[in-house]
Amino acid sequence: MLTLKNVSAGYNGFDVISDISLDVMEGENLCILGPNGCGKTTLIKTISGLIPHMGTIEIDGINISDMKRTEVAEKIAVMSQISTIYFSYTIYETVLLGRYLHMNGRTFKEPSLRDREYADKCLKAVGLYSMKNKQISTLSGGQLQRVYLARTLAQEPNVILLDEPTNHLDLKHQAELVDFLRDWSKEEGHTVIGVFHDLNLAMKLADNVLLLDKGKIAAYGKTKDVISSKLLSDVYEMDVAGYMVDSLKQWESIQNGPAQTKLRKIK
Repeated sequence: MLTLKNVSAGYNGFDVISDISLDVMEGENLCILGPNGCGKTTLIKTISGLIPHMGTIEIDGINISDMKRTEVAEKIAVMSQISTIYFSYTIYETVLLGRYLHMNGRTFKEPSLRDREYADKCLKAVGLYSMKNKQISTLSGGQLQRVYLARTLAQEPNVILLDEPTNHLDLKHQAELVDFLRDWSKEEGHTVIGVFHDLNLAMKLADNVLLLDKGKIAAYGKTKDVISSKLLSDVYEMDVAGYMVDSLKQWESIQNGPAQTKLRKIK
């Protein structure tokens, strides 16, 4: 579905990522890992066509450089980290913005019945339908993140690009989001590519992992192979597996240990 060949990109004439080549198949979940500053977000922006690049990016065999911006948007949707709210639309109005490309009209587009029904479907998928008339300026960070996911889904893309999608989400909604994305990607013609800092969530979602280091590919392959490789510790400059095992031992001691001391109630 998506192919990158020797892709390099950056800002102000300086390459942040260089010589990136990969193939992402239909139905695949690819997670991009690496420390801060390694080029993860830049790669997402490059794939979506938001910044210029050298090399070749193809979706369904078509070079995105030969596609109009609207044509790329019909194939690829981007869900970025939460940004500043400039206009306090309702939840429903915000999600309906994701249908813009599908609406009839030129200058003044009007949503059709299908556009409205599809927006409702996306809101139900993220559990926000019952509060769809609330202003987004009144929402928590976690609720807002789910609104933006619904807006991304409303675009009806083939590929969803995610940049730290679990930011601002509590544990329950992190797990639900990852489960939802796994189910969505298994539908015909869908693929998910996401940037994650949380390795546990990445392992839960990913079929394959791309590990970046200083803008270049350090490892690329099956999740288990990349996670278990020594390269992971080399790139993060720490014993990643040891850190995770120590954390697991603490949780196991809590789960399997003696009855907890009663906590002092706060009056």
